[in-house]
Amino acid sequence: MTMALQTVLIANRGEIALRVMRTAHRLGLRTVAVFTELDADAPHVRAADEAVQVPSYLDVEAVVSAALATGADVVHPGYGFLSERSTFAAALAEAGVALAGPSAAVMELMGRKDAAREVAVEAGVPVVPTGEHADFPVLVKAAAGGGGKGMRVVRSAAEMDDAVAAARREAAAAFGDDTMLVEKYVESGRHVEVQVMADAHGTVLHLGERDCSAQRRHQKVLEESPAPTVDDATRARLHGAAVALARQVGYTGAGTVEFLLDNATGEFYFLEMNTRLQVEHPVTEAVTGLDLVELQLLVADGRPLPITQDDVRTEGHAIEARVYAEDAFGGFLPQAGTTSIVRWPSTARVDHALGANQVVSTAYDPMLGKVVAHGPDREAARRALVRALDDTAILGLTTNAGFLRALVASEAFRQNRIDTAWLDRVDLDVEVPRPDDALPRQLCAWVSAMIAASDTGHAFAADGFRLGAPPAPTLVELDREVVVDRAAGTVDGVPVRELAAADHVLEAVVDGRRVRAVVNVQADVVEVAWQGHRFTFTRPDRLAGTVQVGDGSITAPMPGTVLDVRVAVGDSVAEGDVLGVLEAMKMELSLTAPFAGTLTTVEATTGGQVPLGAVLFVVEPESDAGQEQSA
Repeated sequence: MTMALQTVLIANRGEIALRVMRTAHRLGLRTVAVFTELDADAPHVRAADEAVQVPSYLDVEAVVSAALATGADVVHPGYGFLSERSTFAAALAEAGVALAGPSAAVMELMGRKDAAREVAVEAGVPVVPTGEHADFPVLVKAAAGGGGKGMRVVRSAAEMDDAVAAARREAAAAFGDDTMLVEKYVESGRHVEVQVMADAHGTVLHLGERDCSAQRRHQKVLEESPAPTVDDATRARLHGAAVALARQVGYTGAGTVEFLLDNATGEFYFLEMNTRLQVEHPVTEAVTGLDLVELQLLVADGRPLPITQDDVRTEGHAIEARVYAEDAFGGFLPQAGTTSIVRWPSTARVDHALGANQVVSTAYDPMLGKVVAHGPDREAARRALVRALDDTAILGLTTNAGFLRALVASEAFRQNRIDTAWLDRVDLDVEVPRPDDALPRQLCAWVSAMIAASDTGHAFAADGFRLGAPPAPTLVELDREVVVDRAAGTVDGVPVRELAAADHVLEAVVDGRRVRAVVNVQADVVEVAWQGHRFTFTRPDRLAGTVQVGDGSITAPMPGTVLDVRVAVGDSVAEGDVLGVLEAMKMELSLTAPFAGTLTTVEATTGGQVPLGAVLFVVEPESDAGQEQSA
């Protein structure tokens, strides 16, 4: 295919930058990456034909200058960063560089939830009741931007002030605009969105819908297409509303019209329009067979769309799981660190930019990649995704891959019982069970004994495994003592039969169950990746000398930025009082007093960067203070 466009600059990083480059290279386009100092050796930089350093991915002037300096004909913004900034679209237009997206005017109009709502009303699309028309509970949300930032559910007037203040802070930091909307909060609803694609020649198409109801704090976790609970009549109305809205505003390029489907009434309401490619676009590509990035570039090239609405077909079912650097079974706190071993599945589509020995910081979004499974029906796709997450191994860094595997395997997800608030209200340890570490411990102990028996290399080093005769029973310390008898083939009396061991992978039959796990042995820690989850085991003697933090010490549960400090040394506090607020990777966390007492230490400073585990506050209990005074 010959295009007028020759060079595309991707104004983004990570997996979406690599995703855009794949299509651009297939179309014969030259690719240009931008990068910050922190990303100088990032995968998207190495994959591009040319790369230019910028002070920030949000620096409009620097990115436009990079496009001009490299002769880029078009800029693809991906998602996040500048993808929905009308000032960026306007700057590119002024510089004579095309954007793979809508015009600045359309972006400005639809990028604001309040203005987009007015367009929806004009187009005859149903909208959520707002302001004085909405009774508690209500949703307070930012008028600008998206991605779940600047949103709070408020259930009473007493909660309103704090909720608005927190949402304003998030919105101002993320979008530079703290304007708020207040609208009806649907207690049980499903998030259904319609993918639209439009060209400059009057064609507006829908490419089906997606269900993104598996969310936590308005952040999507799983997405699928088609929506499994929508009947044909409602589906037709959703598609028609999305096309009408896009046509009303004169939209061009790829966009997503998001709706909330009320489970109680069956009615749906317009939420917002994302004027960019979505994170979850691969599920639409899987079921339609279309390349959305290619269509975006064709539209940016001034061409008419090469398909009609009749050409759009949905085949089978697809589900996407977002892999994040977060501890899902530890309060979903963001994580940072350096990976050791990374293995992505070969049986599913994986969009990622994460490899071995790679640093993951809190400077950018915590999403590491996406695993997408496609099957002839939903159940087949679900089972395929479980298998793919079984084969996902990320060591050196805690991720939510094991949580995703447990969620996809759960009865609630299998039976479509999840709504937009499900993950925020249920007992996850019951509905999505925390993984048991018994089997990983057995595998870890077996590997430790294997290594102890080998003096010429082993399966968990680069040169492979070579082993002589089995040794006598071995006592292995992994948080507790485990007895391994390799001659008898047991771990604490449980039968273990090794099938293969090579390149950090152990395949074995444990108590009659065949298992496969990725294992990494380090000086003081042994890591096991099993069913997507990362287990770590440390020998007790390695913990000698570790400083134990007292009950009154409040430490940083994640690396991040201190947003607010509300106390000083000498202040008296009650149990549960907020001492400060920490932010990292889109999440705000209030740090509270564990009991009533007096502040003896305040190490946190507003605006300061803190590492994981740093002591920020120390509260002396009231009883201790009273004893000192009486003494």
